[in-house]
Amino acid sequence: MKKLKVTDKKACMACLACVDACSTAFYKVFDPAKSCIQIVVGKDGEPAPNVCLQCGKCARTCKQNAISQNKKGTYVIDKKLCTGCGDCVEVCPMHVMVKAPESPVTSKCIACGICAKACPMGILEVVEN
Repeated sequence: MKKLKVTDKKACMACLACVDACSTAFYKVFDPAKSCIQIVVGKDGEPAPNVCLQCGKCARTCKQNAISQNKKGTYVIDKKLCTGCGDCVEVCPMHVMVKAPESPVTSKCIACGICAKACPMGILEVVEN
């Protein structure tokens, strides 16, 4: 399974370079609410990246069957089938699925690696399990 992995959560400096790269790639604008990676405050009070676990909860919730695994095991959204209802956004345990008001469809991490390339700390990587 291809997915994004955080190699060292403690090293996150909350610079938002990964968030900027993701929202810009999907929506052509820097907007943290439109990023499929989020920087949150951990239980220890320190910043930490939240990334898609590729758990499939979104796919199991989608009534339109718009979310499925590709050949690499990454969950992807078929934009032709997605109605933008937001049910998948509500069930995402990591809160990293995005339903932007101006978009008719939802977006999610596809393990493209854009955020990993942007991270100055080098703590994000795309791995295959």
